[in-house]
Amino acid sequence: MIRLLPMPLLCLFLLVFPAGALRAENEGLADLDQATEAKLSARSIDDLGRVIELLDSALEKGLDEGNAAFANQLLAATLIQRGSVRAQVAMRLGPESRQFDELRRQAIDDLQRGTDLDPQQPDALHDLARLHLMPGGDADRASAALKKALEFDFDDPALRAKLLSLQAALEEDPARRQAALDEALRLAPDEAAALRMRGLLHAEQDRDTEALADLDRALELEPQHLPTYEAKAALLTKMERYDEAILALDKAQELDPRSIFPLLQKARVHLLQENYAGALHELDRARNLEPENVGVLMLQAGVREEAGEREKALADIDEALTLQPGYPPARRMKAILLADEERFDEAIALLRDLHGDAPDDDATLLQLAMLHSAAKQFEEAARVYTDVLKRQPDNWMALRGRGDARLSLGKHAEAIADYETALKHSAEDPGLLNNFAWVLATSPHDELRDGKRALQMATEACEQTDYKQPHILSTLASAYAETGDFDTALKWIGKALEISPEEGEQHDHLQKERQSFIEKKPFRELLIDGEPTDLQ
Repeated sequence: MIRLLPMPLLCLFLLVFPAGALRAENEGLADLDQATEAKLSARSIDDLGRVIELLDSALEKGLDEGNAAFANQLLAATLIQRGSVRAQVAMRLGPESRQFDELRRQAIDDLQRGTDLDPQQPDALHDLARLHLMPGGDADRASAALKKALEFDFDDPALRAKLLSLQAALEEDPARRQAALDEALRLAPDEAAALRMRGLLHAEQDRDTEALADLDRALELEPQHLPTYEAKAALLTKMERYDEAILALDKAQELDPRSIFPLLQKARVHLLQENYAGALHELDRARNLEPENVGVLMLQAGVREEAGEREKALADIDEALTLQPGYPPARRMKAILLADEERFDEAIALLRDLHGDAPDDDATLLQLAMLHSAAKQFEEAARVYTDVLKRQPDNWMALRGRGDARLSLGKHAEAIADYETALKHSAEDPGLLNNFAWVLATSPHDELRDGKRALQMATEACEQTDYKQPHILSTLASAYAETGDFDTALKWIGKALEISPEEGEQHDHLQKERQSFIEKKPFRELLIDGEPTDLQ
């Protein structure tokens, strides 16, 4: 009789799990051991890269479930560590650095892969979102990273406040942006980035006092933060606190003596005060820093033009065109300066050349049409405006411009049709409202006039210009006259005469209107080629 002996346990195990399979399952163990040792001694980006290579190799060769979990955990931590270092360097260098794009790409790759392996890493997700929010980033991926980070329950109020601040930067709805920033500052009252952002939001909403308080608090926390001084200066300028704005820009200049931006901002502040000498002084300093900066030259030309120094302004533009031949903004500005000197033929020729270089540039065509109108070439102006409208049927500026040209040609019905369409797209433009009201109040064609509507539009145009524009007050007066209210018409034409120059074409026109109202007659006007034609 043959007795069956029990099979040894090891033999049984080998039958179920062959030795080759065990070796294959943990073939990567040696690489994992090396990676673990290398991680403990890592001191540089290259060292971390070696750890990552070993871990990738270990996982590719094969590890059992426990070792694989450990390897993935170590890989996630190493990727996040390397990504965070790269992110810090990229953010310190900034987008102007030639190394920035590549460093950011590498950092994003590391952080994305690391957080895919181990999602519960709010610090890494914060860095990932910041990188995507910098110029050239992906706002959707930034939003996804922030959403993922904020879903986790972690006890770090300062970090959550930073995440909420970034979320606010992506939020388009002002109320939701405000809520995110308020919550960030509740969690971390000294979070400077949130204070800055909320300050800018307050400024957008014309809550200037609150905005200034937030920006000042941010500067207390980060007194060397240049962009906050620039933001404060812009706010103070808006508040017409010009001297304080200049002081803020002086501080910004101290922080970055090689930057021309504070100088340009100071020039603009001086220009708002009509301090042309002060503006030109700052621009001269900017030119010393960047002698070949075409933008500075163009701004300088603009200041000189405001100061009445057109020849010097033209010289600046010519210098800009020497530095950057064919530069379209400079050519457009030169055309404006030539037109200001009534050198219309030169200005129009310049814009025609520019349009020839860029046939699809409707901005040039619009400017060309305006110059034709200024030169009293109204038929040509209307034709050019029509060319713009063929491509942009809803361009309200072209519609209004063509309406004005047609009004100057005595084509009132066509002008009204253009104004009507333009009004659908820009119902609050005082110039459009005024011109539309004028033709409705003064056209000699009975079927076109509408005194009631003219009065409504003229009143709105006056409100928008604080009742300080003589020609708009004149329209209001004519609208009242068209409705038969000559006493009120005389009141407003008198106000127009008070604030208009005492001599000149406008004054003569206002006097003609006034005489008509004295005679209890509504004013009537028909222009032919822009010149008034006597109406019997």
